[in-house]
Amino acid sequence: MPWLFLFGAGVFEIFWALGLKYTDGFTRLWPSLGTAASMVISFFLLGLALRDLPLGTAYAIWTGIGTVGTAILGMVLFGEPSDALRLFCIGLILAGIVGLKLFTPH
Repeated sequence: MPWLFLFGAGVFEIFWALGLKYTDGFTRLWPSLGTAASMVISFFLLGLALRDLPLGTAYAIWTGIGTVGTAILGMVLFGEPSDALRLFCIGLILAGIVGLKLFTPH
């Protein structure tokens, strides 16, 4: 269950990171409220995961999920560069996430 909480926390991190783009400096009400809600949910789920997972592992995976998801959605939604080197680097982050999951007891 802690891994499920951690995955959910990572997904909500993606939501709030993307939401920041739409808040226009927190001047738009609904995007700002959605972003804030996503932040709260993300931190709550991370806190639940941390009851059973090591801090360093959980934090690295949480930020990694957020980083990979946000980078990919930035390419898809905002036309950010998607050259081979950038995709390779995203792959390295993903490999680190998988490695941490595979070599962490629980």
